Amino acid sequence: QVQLVESGGGLVQAGGSLRLTCAASGRAFNMYAMGWFRQAPGKEHECVSRISRNGGNTYYTNSVKGRFTISRYNAKNTVYLQMNSLKHEDTAVYYCAARATPSETDTFLRRSDYDSWGRGTQVTVSS
Repeated sequence: QVQLVESGGGLVQAGGSLRLTCAASGRAFNMYAMGWFRQAPGKEHECVSRISRNGGNTYYTNSVKGRFTISRYNAKNTVYLQMNSLKHEDTAVYYCAARATPSETDTFLRRSDYDSWGRGTQVTVSS
């Protein structure tokens, strides 16, 4: 497993931007598919975006398509979530997650698919 630490959350006005960073410790970061999840008050965890080991395969939930961009820099053990045109409904705690996999094409979308989690970072979008 890897240890994950998120940063970059905060308070922003609607229409603004934030970039979340997830820093991973441990070796062989490029063996891990990475995901960003969020949980709003009273709601279930939602997979916002995920990226394959080498970055060639990405996924976005419909509500963030065209606004959020996931990327990773394996040499720095880091994955990013650039969030633009933020909306009030994006308000949530955002979590980084990792799953070791031999494949570049796995599609991990469920919370149970991932076995390493960060503690989360709060994103609050004021309307």
